[in-house]
Amino acid sequence: MRDFAELLDRLVLTPSRNAKIRLLTDYFRTAPDPDRGHALAALAGTLTLSVVKPNVLRQLMLERMDPVLFQYSYDYVGDLAETISLVWEGCEPDEAEIGDLSLGSIVEKLQSVGRADVRSLVRSLLDRLDGSSRFAFLKLITGSMRIGVSSRLVKQALGEMGAVDVTEIETLWHGLLPPYVELFAWLDGHSGRPELTMPAVFHSVMLATPVGDKDLDNLDPADFVAEWKWDGIRVQLANLSGTRRLYSRSGDDISGAFPDILEAVDFEGVIDGELLVGGTLRSNQATRSFSDLQQRLNRKAVTRKTIEEYPAFLRGYDLLFDGPRDMRPEPFDVRREALTKLIATTPPLHFDLSPLVPFSSWEELDRLRTAPPDPVIEGIMLKRRDSPYTPGRMKGPWFKWKREPYNIDAVLMYAQRGHGKRSSYYSDFTFGVWTHGDKGDLLVPVGKAYFGFTDAELEVLDRYVRNNTIERFGPVRSVRAEPDQGFVVEVAFEGIAFSSRHKSGVAMRFPRISRLRTDKLPRDADRLETLVSMIDTSAPTTDDL
Repeated sequence: MRDFAELLDRLVLTPSRNAKIRLLTDYFRTAPDPDRGHALAALAGTLTLSVVKPNVLRQLMLERMDPVLFQYSYDYVGDLAETISLVWEGCEPDEAEIGDLSLGSIVEKLQSVGRADVRSLVRSLLDRLDGSSRFAFLKLITGSMRIGVSSRLVKQALGEMGAVDVTEIETLWHGLLPPYVELFAWLDGHSGRPELTMPAVFHSVMLATPVGDKDLDNLDPADFVAEWKWDGIRVQLANLSGTRRLYSRSGDDISGAFPDILEAVDFEGVIDGELLVGGTLRSNQATRSFSDLQQRLNRKAVTRKTIEEYPAFLRGYDLLFDGPRDMRPEPFDVRREALTKLIATTPPLHFDLSPLVPFSSWEELDRLRTAPPDPVIEGIMLKRRDSPYTPGRMKGPWFKWKREPYNIDAVLMYAQRGHGKRSSYYSDFTFGVWTHGDKGDLLVPVGKAYFGFTDAELEVLDRYVRNNTIERFGPVRSVRAEPDQGFVVEVAFEGIAFSSRHKSGVAMRFPRISRLRTDKLPRDADRLETLVSMIDTSAPTTDDL
């Protein structure tokens, strides 16, 4: 357990992506089985444990600490697991119950313990573990690592360890289970590549690069096709030998949230496309906003009512497999023709084809990009006609040309501490704009952002919050925000829609703080009317953003 705890500590404090990969690679090479397999599962989000609710941990903590003192400690540290790991005072453990304290043994105990005994087991383990191991253990049982490591990064570390391409790891991933003994045996060179029995595996997606200032100058428009870039989520739908799966772009299995899509599959193959909510082009109904799609995301299961209120469908982009035939080496034009024929045979309420955008020059395409025909379009995709489907992101075959983001000036209203390496900073911010109230102008919250700023700008924002806090609501701080005293930030976002769930009546898409406007007073920030005017009134509204 100590080795895993040390890994987490170092990952939290390491900002460099390449350095994180080296740390992970070194750990996987030296840790024994099954410890490294359980660590891999924990970091990649595939470890199945009876997750302990935060309230249970608070109750355990209050058995040994004054509640007021604990609340002050929690407010200062900003992270529950870190707070408990720092202040917990252990006692003599029950050796018969605890036994070996390796990561593997702890996971086995947690997976086999009965519900009635979870509390006593957690208490005993907290008593026995040292502070660093306690922190790792608490992160493990709460299921919230938040240490700046993605599933993709972990897979890249596995590729580095075994000197294999990360696409091979991703292809195997959903056919293997923790603690991944056969995977590590292959990467160590002790056995051959694992054989999968599940045919509908995930295949690494082909990605596009953003269009730069000079990228199109020497390219012939005739060599490319253009498609609209739809504002949903990129997915891969597989149906082979009776096995159906729906994967996100990163390879996460999201089948449980979209049973209606899987039930509608009546073809064999693998499609690359965009998951959207609303009506397909074939049904002549409007495609709805990303905010509607969010009602279906991040769920293990959905109710029939949710499915009816937020009907999902797949808009096809590309065809990876036509039945058992691997189409990826074929040129895009060939794949597109096969995809067109396949989509024509599918249920029209659940599948349609992303239309091509006719154009003859880059200037014409630029005009189309800035004024798309649907508010759910966020730009243009460019694809070489002769390009094979190659996993990863290489410059040349595919480009994405997004619309310019919206920008407003807003006033900071609330702040909350971040997680992981940001747990000691106020880094999650709620911002607002002015609107008319009963007693004159007032600020109304319109969004939250926790990225977009540099480390140096974070220092400035954190200092302002600490020096200008006027109220506390648990971990949230209300900061001074008056017409002549407050902090103005420039917020960039990708889209905006009406929302009855928010006091302001609007909801932003991907807001981030793009600039600190220390040159402006709060009274100079934008008004709610400005945001409302940005909404395309032809777009469908939603009551559940």
